[in-house]
Amino acid sequence: MARCSVSRREAHPLKANECLPAPKGKVVLTISGVVTCGNAGSEASPLARFDMPMLEALPSRVNATHTPWTQGVVRFSGPLLRELIQRVGQDVSTVSVKAINDFSADIPMSDITRYEVLLATRRDGEPMPVRDFGPLFILYPFDAHPELMTEEIRFRSVWQVNGLVLR
Repeated sequence: MARCSVSRREAHPLKANECLPAPKGKVVLTISGVVTCGNAGSEASPLARFDMPMLEALPSRVNATHTPWTQGVVRFSGPLLRELIQRVGQDVSTVSVKAINDFSADIPMSDITRYEVLLATRRDGEPMPVRDFGPLFILYPFDAHPELMTEEIRFRSVWQVNGLVLR
């Protein structure tokens, strides 16, 4: 059963996709797989598509941290990945993250529930252009959990994200 609701006026014409409003701007993220709350696709295979205003309307967190790819402490902000996933799916064990350049990495849901993994939409308060990790960046809380500074976790910290597959 879907965990979100919208008024009938905003409902997607497909019955399985009545709980998430349609994006009004450019789609920056498409979520597929075990989607239970979508706004596109078919009744059998709903998709959840988000434009940037939809993502930025979700509760946001700030993670001020060092990363292997930036100089000094950088403030990244955006929704927690687990909260986004809880909004559109259920019974998820793995999230396959897709990037604009077709790079992908699998993140176990245990990482996402244990750590405050962000789907960063902003860097130091500004939107992130594609050339600087954007528009979306999977970011682990490296400074809060130094044990995360491993090659495996760096591989899961995907930038230029444009898709998630929930499994």
